[in-house]
Amino acid sequence: MTTWTEHTSDRPITLSASSGIDRAAHHRLDEAWLAAAWSHPTTRVLVVSGGQAMVEDMPDGSTELVLLPTFEAPVSETHRYFLGTDEAGVSFFALQQDSLPGRMDAAARPAGLREVGSLLSQRDAGLLVHAVALENWQRLHRFCSRCGERTVIAAAGHVRRCQACGAEHYPRTDPAVIMLVTDGEDRALLGRQVHWPEGRFSTLAGFVEPGESIEQAVVRETAEEAGVSVGEVEYVASQPWPFPSSLMLGFTARATSSHIEVDGEEIQEARWFSREDLRTAMETGVVLPPSGISIAARLIELWYGKPLPAGPGR
Repeated sequence: MTTWTEHTSDRPITLSASSGIDRAAHHRLDEAWLAAAWSHPTTRVLVVSGGQAMVEDMPDGSTELVLLPTFEAPVSETHRYFLGTDEAGVSFFALQQDSLPGRMDAAARPAGLREVGSLLSQRDAGLLVHAVALENWQRLHRFCSRCGERTVIAAAGHVRRCQACGAEHYPRTDPAVIMLVTDGEDRALLGRQVHWPEGRFSTLAGFVEPGESIEQAVVRETAEEAGVSVGEVEYVASQPWPFPSSLMLGFTARATSSHIEVDGEEIQEARWFSREDLRTAMETGVVLPPSGISIAARLIELWYGKPLPAGPGR
């Protein structure tokens, strides 16, 4: 397994670091314990709606989730999800709502993971990832895939149960590979998706297909998207990506061919970059880096050898 170098080891991948929250799954079926936890004065509630939550920008430049005591939270027992407890014994719940509540006593604003994920503490990022992933799954899987009847929420938001046929359905996670491919000249292969703005380049990525290993998916996706053959594949790290329900599995891979032929459907353009090529392109703004919240930026940094250069005006 590839390990992080000195410039990356002290900066965990966003959304992947330990949150310090024990998910305490053994409490999910204990209705008495959940009711007592909900009523406890230290319990805090994260309200989510459409992948967003209320946050507050702090004077030091960081951002914090707005976590409500239960007596301030909207009334809803149906869409209440238990997220876990911290080392101090504080319990955390998520509450799914059609809209976010306003806050008259604080300068709070709605925000999603893409916007503030890298600004939140590890605890807050972990809570928001968990809550958003559950909300996405709950909204999209309200009916039984076996018989078609409506399902009900169980296990504190982590199961949907069909009362007609008895089937139980669990939150879906779709594995996807994301890879930094290099060639014999140690150049990095970066591509631009068709819907991205001009100049935005990142690593290649794609979903794992049924009956396929993750290593096979790296080889197939690289060939399909860029026409490049890959040999050696090495796992690096993973990242939860609840947009809406993926788990990104990061790899480095070694190309056995350098000819590029993009598919034109997912990838509009792909190029080999030397480190000097990438530095110049980013510093002049010709190439825009991938989102800082994505594991893609860290994979590129792992090859680049230091933090990616800032563009003009940044």
